[in-house]
Amino acid sequence: MTRIVLALALALAAQIASADVLLIDEVRQSERMVLPTNGTTKAQTETKFGAPSKKLPAVGDPPITRWEYQDFNVYFEYDLVLFTVLNPGAVIEK
Repeated sequence: MTRIVLALALALAAQIASADVLLIDEVRQSERMVLPTNGTTKAQTETKFGAPSKKLPAVGDPPITRWEYQDFNVYFEYDLVLFTVLNPGAVIEK
């Protein structure tokens, strides 16, 4: 019985450790990606990255707009990029 519990604990620890490595790899890869930066206009973003797959309407005050791309989403306040968010698993090189 003790061997089974020990084997399960070791298997769980190995899965947790591999998840940490993947997260670190993902962060390192995201740092090398070219993404829209804060303060970039909508026109500059579309010129550099192409048309988004989806443009959602503005919400709230000030108006926040979201554009969806394959690997990331871009959030705008009025006409300027606030931040860019990567989609889960978008940066892991296969």
